[in-house]
Amino acid sequence: MSLEWKTSTPLHTNTIHDEAQAFFFFFFTLLLASLIAATENDLEEETATNPLIQETCRKANLNDSNVQYGFCLAALQSAPDSLCADSLRELGLISVKLVRDNITSTRCYIKYLLRDIKAGPYVRLRLDDCLDIYSDSLLAVKRIIKDYQSKRYGYANMEMSSVLDAAMACEDGFEQEEGLMSPLMKRNDNLYMLSAMALTIINMLLF
Repeated sequence: MSLEWKTSTPLHTNTIHDEAQAFFFFFFTLLLASLIAATENDLEEETATNPLIQETCRKANLNDSNVQYGFCLAALQSAPDSLCADSLRELGLISVKLVRDNITSTRCYIKYLLRDIKAGPYVRLRLDDCLDIYSDSLLAVKRIIKDYQSKRYGYANMEMSSVLDAAMACEDGFEQEEGLMSPLMKRNDNLYMLSAMALTIINMLLF
């Protein structure tokens, strides 16, 4: 006669297991909810937009087709203080400072390119010309800021027009040599569009 031994899992062991699963599920759910909330907050911060910027860029685009709405929006939003701007005058000053920062950065970049011994003589000649152009433009922007802050928008308008023309003059120099690719094309384009944006905003204050 054989004896069969039957074993059973104690009741308290099952209870502990169930409690552990419930705790793990609760902890995971809480962690997931926290991550979703944090992501939503980050997205809200990233997409926070000053309505005045949107309105200004729409009007600027209508007044001048050279001012692309998307570029205008991205450029003004890139300035840390633009989110707090509550007047067109404040945005105008921000736009002028963006022009100044672009010119300052490009002057440094041109100097860097001139240190490249591989640059051919014609490229170096054009870079030297552009360095002079950007140096003059930087002085012009400093005058623009003073005129702007003194509400002499007419003078600021004339000076900003010269900066816009300077971007084209630099690029035209490279185009005179057939087959030569300008190393400053993107930067000149950015200066042109930033200048057009700033000029349009100045005109909105002027008229």
